[in-house]
Amino acid sequence: MSMWWSLHLRREAASVPLARRFLLGTMETAGVDPDVSYDLSVALSEACANAVEHGGRGDEDVPDPGRADAGQPGQACGQYRVTAYLDGGRCRIEVADSGPGFPARHALRAGPHAPPGCQADPQAPDTRPPAMAESGRGLCLIEELADHVHFGNRPGHGAVVSFDKVLKWREGALLMVS
Repeated sequence: MSMWWSLHLRREAASVPLARRFLLGTMETAGVDPDVSYDLSVALSEACANAVEHGGRGDEDVPDPGRADAGQPGQACGQYRVTAYLDGGRCRIEVADSGPGFPARHALRAGPHAPPGCQADPQAPDTRPPAMAESGRGLCLIEELADHVHFGNRPGHGAVVSFDKVLKWREGALLMVS
């Protein structure tokens, strides 16, 4: 059995715990191991916080009802989208916003969960934040908590963070892979 859901959320701080609770409720109902659910919920919270902080075009305060995409879910600059897929033994989560996207060259850091054969670019500068910085750790946390992570841009439409993790199941789980 598999399932998926998608949320279209306003770029407001209150949307972050809403998305996290929705994910945790889904995982609990499906029977996913609580430790795996927690890791995914922290990664989702970081991706959503980035969408809230950086995911707009800067013109949210100037409504333009004549804009072709005004009022369409996931299209207005004041919104972002969260989609989660539980399929087989894996959960994949995607957070897409309508901001400026990632810089042209976002270096891939091969962490402990990097796919086989995936190597960091040795020429890329270390983009990790200083140890005592108040912000900037979100993408690093996502990379550490998920098995595979992709940071990308949708041309003219913002950034996309997608990540996945192999699921562990509680005994008697509803969606457990046999």
